[in-house]
Amino acid sequence: MNIQIFGKSKCFDTKKAERYFKERRVKFQSVDLLRYGISRGELQSVLRQVKLDDLIDPKSPDAPLVNYLAYDEDKIEKLLDDPKLLKTPIVRNGKQATVGYQPEVWKTWE
Repeated sequence: MNIQIFGKSKCFDTKKAERYFKERRVKFQSVDLLRYGISRGELQSVLRQVKLDDLIDPKSPDAPLVNYLAYDEDKIEKLLDDPKLLKTPIVRNGKQATVGYQPEVWKTWE
């Protein structure tokens, strides 16, 4: 497995995801979205598995603005420009990806 966890340092669900993989002794790479962001290629890879609207953090104050954008490309640009709009954690395993805390899906990856 080649696990990547994109998250925010103060996000409770990101910490739970990291703990989930640590407890199972699965190596993972942790990426701080607020510090490093996410590349266009990585985001496109996640979007092959997850709906765009599921990636938008409903708790973010700017979420309604993103949701009102008419075109998906505009929404993607906004998410790339402002990674704090992304719901976390985003967990990738090769071509597979999840958003949020989803241990029931991660179990199938082991």
